[in-house]
Amino acid sequence: MTVPRRRRKGTIDVTDNPQQVVVMSSRVRLARNLQGAPFPGWAKKPDRQRALDTIMAAAVALPEMKGGLSQSMDNFTAMEKQLLVEKHLISREHAAKNVGSGVVINPAETVSLMINEEDHLRMQALLPGLCLREVWDTIDRVDSALEAQLDYAYSPKLGYLTACPTNVGTGIRASVMLHLPALVLAEQINQIIQAVNKLGLAVRGLYGEGTEASGNLFQVSNQTTLGEREMDLIERLHKVINQIIEHESNARQALLEKRPQMIYDQVGRAYGILTNACVQSSKEAMNLLSMLRLGVDLDLVRGLNHQQIDELFLTTQPAHLQKQAGQKLSAEQRDVLRASLLRDALKDVQRPKLLAPGFPPPEEAGDEGKTEIA
Repeated sequence: MTVPRRRRKGTIDVTDNPQQVVVMSSRVRLARNLQGAPFPGWAKKPDRQRALDTIMAAAVALPEMKGGLSQSMDNFTAMEKQLLVEKHLISREHAAKNVGSGVVINPAETVSLMINEEDHLRMQALLPGLCLREVWDTIDRVDSALEAQLDYAYSPKLGYLTACPTNVGTGIRASVMLHLPALVLAEQINQIIQAVNKLGLAVRGLYGEGTEASGNLFQVSNQTTLGEREMDLIERLHKVINQIIEHESNARQALLEKRPQMIYDQVGRAYGILTNACVQSSKEAMNLLSMLRLGVDLDLVRGLNHQQIDELFLTTQPAHLQKQAGQKLSAEQRDVLRASLLRDALKDVQRPKLLAPGFPPPEEAGDEGKTEIA
């Protein structure tokens, strides 16, 4: 579905490339288990170690994983585990694992394999933008290569067997990360979530189930894995994502036309705080960066692009700040460092040009130049 372009005199076009504007990343994850081996939650330590050794040997031999990271979870520090969580390369649950669990990640960090999380093997492909078919092709190749070496637990009637019944069948979880600030500001996000849930899809926060949507970032994923072909599921999710993108684009246009001062105020406040604050919590920074990203989308903020803001979303997370500092930091120290990093990153970004559509043109107002709202 293509979102129709809408542009009226005195407004800003927000639909030139809505997929690029709204979609942050696409991911496809597959759950697999070894035939005849107890699931990780029931397995004893020797069983988990055998599964780890078997899967690790097969995984590191894959051409896609050559030169990447392969390590047992007990060899990571707590900060290193949190870094992987913040990059969405492992789950929060896997970060809590130690002996008998491991991870294999390719050099580009686009493919990661969690060994002995809830299942013996949870593999994922993750890429920026709306590219569900591409990430599916990537992880499908990895899965096929591993299946040629490993004996997966499989039922001709049910499909792939998993620790959680909700994953039985294809074992697939496809998801897209969306930036939806206008739907939040317009108080329409709950309607969207309810409509998506009725279609058999789930909406979650930044780090998945049980997390909040910091920075107006939402994950939309499938809930059913049984009785539906992988590509059918991906195509259905893709269609829903395009509909959400259309709603977000329309919400942005409506806010610009009907409540421009509110949009300008949100963007202006975000710029002012981010470029001047001396203390910034993680949650506040995420929400302010979200508004600044919206300002870039609406051409109110110049000298900054999506890639730079998305990088700041990541580098201002707790573990990334501590990695930069080279030491463990208290929450207060992180808040000071985060504010300093943001001030430095945005020091050359010009103050937003807040032009007010619907106001009299400058010549009619008896003033030369452009009308601006401070």
